[in-house]
Amino acid sequence: QVQLVESGGGLVQAGGSLRLSCAASGRTTTHYSMGWFRQAPGKEREFVAAISWYDGSTYYADSVKGRFAISRDNAKNTIYLQMNSLVPEDTAGYYCAAHRTTPQVLAVLLDVEYWGKGTLVTVSP
Repeated sequence: QVQLVESGGGLVQAGGSLRLSCAASGRTTTHYSMGWFRQAPGKEREFVAAISWYDGSTYYADSVKGRFAISRDNAKNTIYLQMNSLVPEDTAGYYCAAHRTTPQVLAVLLDVEYWGKGTLVTVSP
């Protein structure tokens, strides 16, 4: 069993930055990838970014490339999402996810094994 706990959400003005964290505990291994999904009110959940515990390779949604950066701290079993140049369209609940797969597969997986409870990001105009 793996537990994921997100933190770092909040209210920010357009153009600002936020850093989200997701701490993992339990039976994670180097074969896992972890990532971020988001869900805005009235919309479906969408993939944001993912990273491999094995080699640190990353994968991003086109909508966040160049603005968001995902990273990991193996010693702390924690991943981060640095979000820059935020726009109101980035407003959503952000959810951490983990699955025994690659970042690219995690991005399109329908039955992700582990989810966090989410953290809310609100970007004001």
